[in-house]
Amino acid sequence: MQKEELLFHLAQELEIRGFSSKTAKSYEHSVNQFLDYVKENELNQQKVKDYIQLNIKNKNPSTISHHIFAIQFFFDKVLHQKIFIPRPKKNKTLPVILNLEEAKNLVNAPTNIKHKLILKLLYGCGLRVSEIVNLKKEDLDFNEGLIHVKLSKGKKDRFVKIPVTIKEELKHYASLNKEEFLFPSQRGGKLTTATIQAIVEKAAKKTNITKEVYPHLLRHSFATHLLEQGTDLRIIQKILGHSDIKTTQIYTQISQQSIKNIRSPLDNI
Repeated sequence: MQKEELLFHLAQELEIRGFSSKTAKSYEHSVNQFLDYVKENELNQQKVKDYIQLNIKNKNPSTISHHIFAIQFFFDKVLHQKIFIPRPKKNKTLPVILNLEEAKNLVNAPTNIKHKLILKLLYGCGLRVSEIVNLKKEDLDFNEGLIHVKLSKGKKDRFVKIPVTIKEELKHYASLNKEEFLFPSQRGGKLTTATIQAIVEKAAKKTNITKEVYPHLLRHSFATHLLEQGTDLRIIQKILGHSDIKTTQIYTQISQQSIKNIRSPLDNI
């Protein structure tokens, strides 16, 4: 089969399995790059190893693993070949989160009410950017004080609590327009993730936070602060929509509260 036909079959397999458009595009991009490297009669495990070694060995381990996942999926579902490519060890780095004062300053930085509410939902509910842009007014239940997050990552629904401090403000804001989405763009329809990224960066710059601030950092900060105030890890897992508790357990490593509470032997001298 020619390259275009192979990529067509890959796209078909991804669509049938319900992969998100973002994931499908990244898989297609990875496989496209690989197919540019090999000849049609060289589609085998050794050529994949050669490609990984020569072309993407210096990239981040997570990026390399993603390329391997995509190529193995292609071999399995399109070529009907089983291959095994070892994945590199991941860098065991932890995100540097915002402290409470920084989070407070950040969410209060915008003067624009729409921007301020977006930041408060990112931090106050631990929502993903994709969940913010897809949030509809019908998803908010002000009587119960809940937000219904629909078909999020992994195509799962979940509920999160509306922070008490913004409930009335959010209710008033939602009543101001007749748009379907809670945060519509100026041209109608959904906001883009790039717009939210810009809102976060502008707020961080305004508050002079020196840490690298990005939308998902607010979710990390939300989860870590919940843990530090004594919220059970299983509850945090449910709120964040994690399928595996191991994903949530990273916040036990991020939190420095237990370390701060330790009394050094030096202080006993």
